Amino acid sequence: MHTETSLDRGAKTVVLGVTGSIAAYKAAEIVSLLRKAGHEVFVVMTRSAAEFITPLTLATLSRHPVLSDLSEENGEEWKPGHIELADRADLLLVAPATANSLARLSYGLADDALSAVALATRAPVLVAPAMNGKMWEHSATQENVERLRARGVKFIGPADGMLACGYEGAGRLAEPADIVLRAVEMLSA
Repeated sequence: MHTETSLDRGAKTVVLGVTGSIAAYKAAEIVSLLRKAGHEVFVVMTRSAAEFITPLTLATLSRHPVLSDLSEENGEEWKPGHIELADRADLLLVAPATANSLARLSYGLADDALSAVALATRAPVLVAPAMNGKMWEHSATQENVERLRARGVKFIGPADGMLACGYEGAGRLAEPADIVLRAVEMLSA
């Protein structure tokens, strides 16, 4: 017997991009909160993100395979997996987003799974940066952020506080609950 879940009632699809930040472990909470809010979540990880959190953790929480390598993707019969995810997304959420990932997104590079999905999707994009404060404040990063904002990309954070590198200031990943709240607002718009 099938019982209706919140995922059966018009769930939206969030593609969560996870990049190689110490804050990557918080992606597990983001996935859990999005699922509790009734949304379907597919995770795309950079190779460096897997140094901080395992794909198995995120696959278990999302209940979908994690895409991390373009050479290993399994899409529908003929459609590449990154294109399938790009088409399926109602929202692309990149959390955490490193300075490197912001630069890649800003310049439209597409040589890994996450940047390929980002370039192919027409869904709204929400980015939650996390990095050293000096990296966040650097003019190159700020130029990349402005270029992305000009294309309609929305940002949440970074927050102020103690950073993993020992510095205090801007650069912390926004709280997962705040990120999910913003994502849900964008999905409802």
